[in-house]
Amino acid sequence: MTPAALADLLHAVAVDVLTERGLDTSALPDEVTIERPRNPEHGDYATNLAMRSAKKAGVKPADLAGWLAEKLEGTDGVAAAEVAGPGFLNLRLAADAQAGIVAEILERGAGYGHGDALTGQAINLEFVSANPTGPIHLGGTRWAAVGDALGRVLEAQGAAVTREYYVNDAGAQIDRFAESLIAAAQGRPVPENGYGGAYVAEVAGRVVETEPGLLEQPEDQQLQAFKRLGVAVMLDEMRTSLESFGTHFDVWSSEAALHASGAVEDSVQKLKDDDALYFADGAWWLRSTEHGDDKDRVVIKSDGRPAYIAGDIAYYRDKRARGADLAIYMLGADHHGYIHRLKAVAAAFGDDPARVEVLIGQLVNLLRDGEPVKMSKRAGTIITLEDLVDAVGVDAARYTLTRSSVDQVLDIDLDLISRRTNENPVFYVQYAHARLSALLRNAADLGVSRTDPDLALLVEPREGDLIRTLGEFPRVLTSAAALREPHRVARFLEELAGAYHRFYDTCRVLPQGDEEPGPLHTARLGLCEAARTVLASGLGLLGVSAPERM
Repeated sequence: MTPAALADLLHAVAVDVLTERGLDTSALPDEVTIERPRNPEHGDYATNLAMRSAKKAGVKPADLAGWLAEKLEGTDGVAAAEVAGPGFLNLRLAADAQAGIVAEILERGAGYGHGDALTGQAINLEFVSANPTGPIHLGGTRWAAVGDALGRVLEAQGAAVTREYYVNDAGAQIDRFAESLIAAAQGRPVPENGYGGAYVAEVAGRVVETEPGLLEQPEDQQLQAFKRLGVAVMLDEMRTSLESFGTHFDVWSSEAALHASGAVEDSVQKLKDDDALYFADGAWWLRSTEHGDDKDRVVIKSDGRPAYIAGDIAYYRDKRARGADLAIYMLGADHHGYIHRLKAVAAAFGDDPARVEVLIGQLVNLLRDGEPVKMSKRAGTIITLEDLVDAVGVDAARYTLTRSSVDQVLDIDLDLISRRTNENPVFYVQYAHARLSALLRNAADLGVSRTDPDLALLVEPREGDLIRTLGEFPRVLTSAAALREPHRVARFLEELAGAYHRFYDTCRVLPQGDEEPGPLHTARLGLCEAARTVLASGLGLLGVSAPERM
């Protein structure tokens, strides 16, 4: 019996108890909270249901808890129910109820824990979206890992997710990039406010190689060609880097293409026609203060040129036209101001602002021996995705970037995540999977059956702890998707790995010497297969491999 199933059981029992006593069942909360006590002696699970409901029902919490305990004592799957403190209820599951968790995992395999909470919802998930003026930096790399993991978690709850990269290939930064390429191609110093680093010379060389006579053309033609070809080279590098990092985008949207197609002008005109913009001081404004912004935003400047937000307006409209029910934007630490203005854009088109979610990610620092790592040789002033992968590998990079909330500044200790020890979280989790895989191979070599395990034999405390940890996986995935926090999966995997290692150290799985394999060996193998399945599934949701040998 999973925590979710136990919560449903508790709610049903509570309805019966209140009804039998003529009390109002609306006193019950919509969701029953189930927790695992820190002290195993207090039971397998605990709930504060009686304390949350008693006052509204007009009874004492301890009395309601006692009635619930009495009713639960005779319920299938519950071995014991005890009142604790002012009205907490401690529960112990029957062996067959715990066995049901393992049986469900063995039956559902990689689908265990997946749900349907988001079924039918089309989500456009935009992340990374770094300017095509240089290699993907460390902040973008964090989003590459977290965004991809979030997309997988949302899909595990039934959502149809479109992963999208918005290419900012219009504006002054692209002009400065092209001017920097031209300077590098001509052997001149980096222009003021231009881009430096060895990669600029590399890209300039590839552009000239593509069009050998380019430097003999008029300056305006050179600028346009270096803009077009330079951005194309950078995008090709970005795609290659991201794909090698395990991050795939379904759609690459071009800001320049939105302007060239007339989509920006058309979208702004629609908002003018709908009176969603107002004219003041010679410019057109979006009423973003109505949605929490600190000031209204200029959409069309007094000189008639579109402000940057004009492209955002057309881009949101384009996402909705392509069927997105929800647009999630994953932006860097310096983009807090975008939260309210993007919600205002949705409202301007008559949508609920809740159709827009903006997630803000904090900075990442690389440390070695407690000191900041030197800057990238190729990029000059930033550390890139390739720098991190070269230092620790894809798995360690992705796992480390994903296991912490994006609300926190992340300090990565390169020495720690390079170690093959239990201090390294990704090694700790992957090693648990490899250890389980080796155990199952050894069982096959010994001829120990894995067919029809009698899972009710799993009654040892460490077996129960491992089973109950496995039972948390569906709830972890549900909350990770609802809260947009894939780091919850990583933290769960570390808890699961710990529960497995403790189980293995206490409970012998395989027969030794001349001992004949028996039903308990088979049951424990079933538990091990369930643990291996969930570890592999969780690592897969993070885009991290589940090695069978280490």
